[in-house]
Amino acid sequence: MDKAHNKYDVVIVGGGPAGLNAALVLGRARKNVLVIDDQKPRNWVTRETHGFLTRDGVSPREFRRIAKEEIAAYPSVQFTSDTVTELTGHDGEFVVKTVEGGTYRAKKILFAVGKKDLPLNITGLSEVYGKSAFVCPYCDGWELRDQQLVIITSVDKALHMAKLISGWTSRYTLCTNGDDSMSEEHLEDLSRHGAKVYETPIQSIISQEGMISGIELSDGTVISCTGVFFQPKLHTGSELPETMGCEMTETGTIIVDAQGKTSVPGVFSAGDAASELYQAITAASFGALTAVSINHELNVETWN
Repeated sequence: MDKAHNKYDVVIVGGGPAGLNAALVLGRARKNVLVIDDQKPRNWVTRETHGFLTRDGVSPREFRRIAKEEIAAYPSVQFTSDTVTELTGHDGEFVVKTVEGGTYRAKKILFAVGKKDLPLNITGLSEVYGKSAFVCPYCDGWELRDQQLVIITSVDKALHMAKLISGWTSRYTLCTNGDDSMSEEHLEDLSRHGAKVYETPIQSIISQEGMISGIELSDGTVISCTGVFFQPKLHTGSELPETMGCEMTETGTIIVDAQGKTSVPGVFSAGDAASELYQAITAASFGALTAVSINHELNVETWN
């Protein structure tokens, strides 16, 4: 591929479910598309993807392999393993530069960069993340059903998380990790449902070969458990959308309209980067819908 002069209808930054489904839809619409992906997805630690019809239980790696195999039927879609470092220009004439020295031109940009985890500074968490500690009960709750779980959460989300987890198990304990003191009203509500709350900071997560056996608190208390759901701290998977002037929420989500349009003309976003519904099938559906919007905009511009 000549890296000096490549012009595409759409450059998609990110090759997760959102970017891949967008590439599929645009490829079928006969648009020239380049997907640039750094091969560092957030869900790489996860063994299985769940809740995705026809792909329930497939690994993220296998999901991507199958997707690329299907997209290969549409020759106008190309892939490159690279990292975008600079994005300039305007609607209809964007210039994309990469770590590997690539320079690509595009009429439209789609950010499908997902989110990235910010450090939680809990000793032992990285060893169990994706094995016995998870962030989404819709993705992994079934596998931990009826088990003794610990929910690591902030005070403001504790009651919400308890109600959510209760659909999978009644045996759970909440740890607020020294976040703040919970209101008496919430404590009483949780107590009525048999849920214990520990507000002491966490010392470490006890595990062996990725499987949790307990949570040790800073006062020496050990809470036995076989699984954990924790509340992650996330930020957009790339600084480029903000650099380009895309409007963002305080929590680092790209603001888009119902068609996936950002505040910057010609720039779109889909998937976890532009949503707080972190499921593969949701990201893929947003990718497909945004691709339809991009295709329509390109067709209208050509028509006019």
